[in-house]
Amino acid sequence: MPAPEAAVLEIAANSPASALAAQDGGADRIELCAALELGGLTPSHAQIALARDRVRLPLFVLIRPRAGDFVYADADVEVMLRDIDVCCTLGCDGIVIGALDRDGNVDRARCAALIAAARGLAVTFHRAFDVSRDLPRALEDVIALGCGRVLTSGARAGAPAGAALIRQLVEQAGERITIMPGGGIDAGNAAELRRRTGAREFHASAKRRLPSLQPAASAELADMSHGELRTDPAEVAALAAALRAARSD
Repeated sequence: MPAPEAAVLEIAANSPASALAAQDGGADRIELCAALELGGLTPSHAQIALARDRVRLPLFVLIRPRAGDFVYADADVEVMLRDIDVCCTLGCDGIVIGALDRDGNVDRARCAALIAAARGLAVTFHRAFDVSRDLPRALEDVIALGCGRVLTSGARAGAPAGAALIRQLVEQAGERITIMPGGGIDAGNAAELRRRTGAREFHASAKRRLPSLQPAASAELADMSHGELRTDPAEVAALAAALRAARSD
């Protein structure tokens, strides 16, 4: 029996420390971001530079200037263009973008400008895709833009719940673009998700909260004394092992 095709595990790392932890755990690629609790924002230039200096894996950077919706004003786009220029200058391998228009369609004009600014870096379209109004149409738009992959939960809170739609997107995409499930993926469901979707690349944060290093605050200020969220290399290793052992249908 032939060995299952190798799966690719991308880890959303919220700091250089998380990126190194993901590398230690056996990740294949890093998506560097900040503020995972907000769905991810663009990390600082210093964080990007430090991660690029110390991480050997392909490094993609999330380009998202603010929390909230994905309909961007001109000033938002200017921020994104400048952040992309930093990624190019620092030698990153790719960027992660997404923009919609007021009708819920992919904003092809704004996305095309961001992709042009990337000067040949690989491009992933992020989960703005999941809140577009017509996912099959959005997929064709993302393909036409020249993106290499699209991150999706199948328009559900997590990829396991959206597995059936993800399977349809994988079939629609064929070899034109990579469909990468993300959201709610862990070592316990990764193998089944691979089997159900037929996907070859997977995205997870594999994070845990570290114990706080400061004295406990009052109950009123408890949210200011939580420990850091950081990628757990043991969880990354378990995820990677589950995906290696899995076979897609």
